[in-house]
Amino acid sequence: MEDTNVSRSFIEEYIAEDFEKYPVVKTRFPPEPNGYLHIGHVKAMWVDFSMAEKFGGTCNLRFDDTNPVKEDVEFVEAIKKDIKWMGFNWDKLCFGSDYFDTCYELAIKLIKKGVAYVCDLDKDQIREYRGTLTEPGVDSPYRNRSVEENLDLFIRMKNGEFPDGARTLRAKIDMASPNINMRDPALYRILHRAHHQTGDKWCIYPMYDFAHPIQDAIEGVTHSLCSLEYEAHRPLYNWVVEQCEFEHKPRQIEFARLNITNTVLSKRYLRMMVESGAVAGWDDPRMPTLCAMRRRGYPADAIKDFLSRAGVAKADSIVDAAMLEHCVRENLNMNAMRAMAVTDPVRLVIDNWEEGRIEEIEIENLPVDGAVDRGTHTVPFGREVYIERDDFMIDPPKKFFRLKPEGEVRLKGAYIVKCTGWETDENGNVTVVHAEYDPESRSGECARKVKGTIHWVPVESAVPAEFRIYEPLFNDSDIDTEHLLESIDPQSIVIKHGFAEPCLAGAEPGVPYQFMRVGYFTADYDSAPGRLVFNRTVGLKDSYKPRQ
Repeated sequence: MEDTNVSRSFIEEYIAEDFEKYPVVKTRFPPEPNGYLHIGHVKAMWVDFSMAEKFGGTCNLRFDDTNPVKEDVEFVEAIKKDIKWMGFNWDKLCFGSDYFDTCYELAIKLIKKGVAYVCDLDKDQIREYRGTLTEPGVDSPYRNRSVEENLDLFIRMKNGEFPDGARTLRAKIDMASPNINMRDPALYRILHRAHHQTGDKWCIYPMYDFAHPIQDAIEGVTHSLCSLEYEAHRPLYNWVVEQCEFEHKPRQIEFARLNITNTVLSKRYLRMMVESGAVAGWDDPRMPTLCAMRRRGYPADAIKDFLSRAGVAKADSIVDAAMLEHCVRENLNMNAMRAMAVTDPVRLVIDNWEEGRIEEIEIENLPVDGAVDRGTHTVPFGREVYIERDDFMIDPPKKFFRLKPEGEVRLKGAYIVKCTGWETDENGNVTVVHAEYDPESRSGECARKVKGTIHWVPVESAVPAEFRIYEPLFNDSDIDTEHLLESIDPQSIVIKHGFAEPCLAGAEPGVPYQFMRVGYFTADYDSAPGRLVFNRTVGLKDSYKPRQ
């Protein structure tokens, strides 16, 4: 059992209360394989796996594949990859479809017990008969069919004699219940659709509220942890377990879903954006999916840190998206190798530097107080370097401490240079900046100080690179879902072309870098030899203010 001398969430308190009843804790993570996991699903993943870990138990991965309409093996494999990337290990890999035979047998059992019946009402009629929050429902005219007739019809449903939607199997509970979920809910529906696991074996499929408690009970799940919208479904969950006469009875515990400012966390809307082409795919780095965050360069540990800080609560709330970026930035600040890249280059020529002369400039891979000692690397320094266009101004404002006419700056790790002139094109855009360097000012060997230090990359050995600068898809925290596609910020991606220092020529996707004075970046999958592509993970500036 876990240490009781630390602060615990309400879920941990409940699990601790059940220790005598459930000395061995078992949870399950049950994603539906009809899309890619987003950060909201990851909260459920984190809760399910971490609670099992804290109590020395295990967690099953069980794919909720009871609806074959949009489910696919592609999503199964993607979800498995996401879970492993997050650092979690499941005990047993299961599918809801593994239990289809058992669900069918138990449905027969409920019919024979007289607590389930076949109903001929269509979907709209069922909704009409169900009543409202203030008015009771009305019994279906088919509610009192005999056990024999129900068995006959259900078997014929299974044998494919009826079209989709013609009949459903419903629980016979209480049409006057104040909980609408208990007003004779559907247990099975007809759906002539091939399944990615079972093929054409079935044309009827169990409903989630029927299948899920059965699966939990069979697997020996002790605590079925789910989001808050299932709180009203808990009586039905318990009803299914009781009526199916399981000796093992799991406990369902609900927690608040994760909501983040400026972020859509609905699979339906995410799918709309993907299928419309509004984003480049499920792994578009602007998306809140886990594969997108991985592509953008978010470390798994930073996501766990964010979820831990957001916490587990009973009531819904909205978490500032800046907190997620803050956690990512904190992680990368300690772990991302420092390097130099220029995203909007202008050429700087040091006129008093000898032609062909090259010096090796040493750059720290991480700050001295970094968590990991990764030493240094060298960058060749010569007569011509690229600097950021914004680091030079002909007519600068006050307190501009970068390069300006007759002004001095230090080139990071190298020398102090003084601007002596510049060249422009026919439109007045600066194309070349001229400068002279102070030979006695090499970094680490000179006590003379200047107020500005700028980064650079050597012209001769610079590596061409594309830089994708990402911002939130939506600027407004109150997202207009009715006009979702029109609400996407067209400036949520800006592409720049510049250069990186030569050591980055072999940068691998997933390896983080801090481009000094620019931001945190990781190489994209689109990179190819001679054509680097970097995604900005987060900027250097942190707008989030942690609570004191």
